[in-house]
Amino acid sequence: MAVLGVGAAVRLRLRVLGRHLRLRGRRRTRRRRGGGGVEDEEEGGREAVVLVSGMGGSVLHARRRSNPRFDLRVWVRILRANADFRKYLWSLYNPDTGYVEPLDDDVEIVVPEDDHGLFAIDILDPSWFVEILHLSMVYHFHDMIDMLVDCGYKKGTTLFGYGYDFRQSNRIDKVMVGLRAKLETAYKASGGKKVNIISHSMGGLLVSCFMSMNRDIFAKYVNKWICIACPFQGAPGCINDSLLTGLQFVYGFESFFFVSRWVMHQLLVECPSIYEMLPNPHFKWKKAPVVQVWRKNPEKDGIAELVLYEATDCLSLFQEALRNNELKYNGKTIALPFNMSVFKWATETCRILEDAELPDTVSFYNIYGTSYDTPYDVCYGSESSPIGDLSEVCHTMPVYTYVDGDGTVPIESTMADGFAAKERVGIEADHRGLLCDENVFELLKKWLGVKEESTRRRRLSKSKVTDFAPS
Repeated sequence: MAVLGVGAAVRLRLRVLGRHLRLRGRRRTRRRRGGGGVEDEEEGGREAVVLVSGMGGSVLHARRRSNPRFDLRVWVRILRANADFRKYLWSLYNPDTGYVEPLDDDVEIVVPEDDHGLFAIDILDPSWFVEILHLSMVYHFHDMIDMLVDCGYKKGTTLFGYGYDFRQSNRIDKVMVGLRAKLETAYKASGGKKVNIISHSMGGLLVSCFMSMNRDIFAKYVNKWICIACPFQGAPGCINDSLLTGLQFVYGFESFFFVSRWVMHQLLVECPSIYEMLPNPHFKWKKAPVVQVWRKNPEKDGIAELVLYEATDCLSLFQEALRNNELKYNGKTIALPFNMSVFKWATETCRILEDAELPDTVSFYNIYGTSYDTPYDVCYGSESSPIGDLSEVCHTMPVYTYVDGDGTVPIESTMADGFAAKERVGIEADHRGLLCDENVFELLKKWLGVKEESTRRRRLSKSKVTDFAPS
């Protein structure tokens, strides 16, 4: 493991301290403006904003029913990431309830509600270690929250966060009830004014499910919905491969601190939310995504043949490749094949998403990322090193063909929202980078009708607006 030099460590620490001082200065300025000033007048007429996170975008804590004092952050954590992830987050889907449940019956997974829901979606590992090293990979909605506060939004009055257990289905009761409660809270706290939602990634699917299942409630509480990087029609390359080989959130040096690809894979096989992001089989793709496998043909002396599977119909591949998949937990071996019960649940979720209709009273805006190679087709094995048994696929690194997008979701998918959008805008930024992009912030301020009060100069990103498509 590499070690930071003394000079580099000091510079990083000074940068973190500088950020703290700037934040403290802004808070003092806002306090001095209190007591019936211009800010208070604007606050009285401002609509609340609710930020909704996506896949992997919420802090998760493990609690023990037998010990009320036990409360451990298990996602995200940099130190002991793999060990605690396996111990507390590995889980199985219960087809009787529709919920993903921990392997340890004494454990429950909860999302902390501190700071009006904002804590759970801000810095996903708020430990001193992350602060000192300023590990930006876990800075999630942090910069956007700062920007909104600079614009005069107040936490608990006009600014709220909605984090949730992203392992669960996007339409499960607990998640739907939680979002309704958050909208009601924001609506009442802001004086009975409609709420503006800003969702990221899979959070857009969650909002779509809520809108489809609770259209009248959505119309009652929501004024504007701003969607960022949502996989409306799925993420073919990333999601198909995640079910076969796992998912890696970070690369390079930082990956040594994080959950491994294989450990993540064993969770995703039982996650309804992942199945709900498989490519939509009913969507008319410009070019249908595919999964390819170079296989040995035993009837032709093991000659390699390229077998093609439609990416929207990979059931046979998933079932065969995962038939021997298993994990070991507390000395027990647990079978973890492709879960048909989860797939059937996700199929119904797909139908609910297709039935979603935007109320006439709600304004919808769509921001998507561009200019990044985004996995689309996936290939396993090669002509010189073909796959024998399909179970070998799960231990093979994929080779992708790419399309334009944000590195995770293709433009074609995220633009295909099916709603009468006020604006659709492409920004040259990657999937997570959109949450801290200066051009995205300018769009948000424009659509929300606000401006920053701080005169400090924000560090501009190098990205740019690359596309614009009105409804």
